[in-house]
Amino acid sequence: MKIKHVFLLLLLSASHCQGQENEQGQPPQQDKQFPWLDDMHKNIAQSVQDTAIWFDDFFFLDGVMHQEVAQAEARIRLGWEPRTRELNQFQNRFRVRVRLPNLKNRLDIVLSDYDDEVALGNERLGRDDSFGDSDRLNLALRWRSRPNSGFSHRIGFGRGLQTYVKSRYRNHYSLTPDALLRIEGSIYYYSDDGFGSHFSTKFDYSANADTLYRFDNNFYYRDRTKDWLWRHSWQSLHQFDRKTAIISGYYIEGLSQPNYQLNEHYVSMRWRQNALREWLFYEVEPFILWRRDEHFSPSYGLALRVEGFFGHT
Repeated sequence: MKIKHVFLLLLLSASHCQGQENEQGQPPQQDKQFPWLDDMHKNIAQSVQDTAIWFDDFFFLDGVMHQEVAQAEARIRLGWEPRTRELNQFQNRFRVRVRLPNLKNRLDIVLSDYDDEVALGNERLGRDDSFGDSDRLNLALRWRSRPNSGFSHRIGFGRGLQTYVKSRYRNHYSLTPDALLRIEGSIYYYSDDGFGSHFSTKFDYSANADTLYRFDNNFYYRDRTKDWLWRHSWQSLHQFDRKTAIISGYYIEGLSQPNYQLNEHYVSMRWRQNALREWLFYEVEPFILWRRDEHFSPSYGLALRVEGFFGHT
């Protein structure tokens, strides 16, 4: 299917971007440079793998042989996103997921410093702490009734160590061979913030084997502030080759209170490149941002990021 092919080559998923080896079993010529990169990757990957095995051993049943080894994967991103009127805009992100086969792959442990309702790489560049975008450290157990079920449930700590529970449904539907609709809905409760919900739809259209167009809609209800936060985006994703992609987009965001109003919007063009190693990526993203609290005066910026994938999928 064309859409799946585009996603594989756009380098947007850790499960497809790491753990690959050269077909001849030998590293390419450029991989022989900077050997400290290989040492760093090996140490971090081994650390997350040991953590996965340690967690999984808690659920080991005597007399039952291991059918599968526990796995862990980590994603780490370092970014600097300076713009006019705000040069010290840094955005560093990490996410670790541990899979536990002793529980029939129904339970995962997820540790991250961002809310996974906001896709990594598509967060808005202008952030307002009143929206809860800061202090996002999140540790949770995620459970599914079946490994491939669209329903999942979480219990854990997040948003300043509040306890929370969350249920989510996620699925996708092929409308045509070139069109895909993704839907997601969730409801959650935080001990301090109260109830909240999230609903999103994503429509993907594959124009050809190299180009994908996406229309993304998100709505968040927040019990703490009794309003809705909405986000919409239009994106064009194009791959040049197996290691290079460009994502162009227009993004808008606003609130339902005191009335349905636009709070900010921006345009950007993100160049994503796989370099030096299969697990290492960099991004360069020029953008223009307009915010209500800045009287919608244009702010020009350039985001620079480095991203690495560690562990196993």
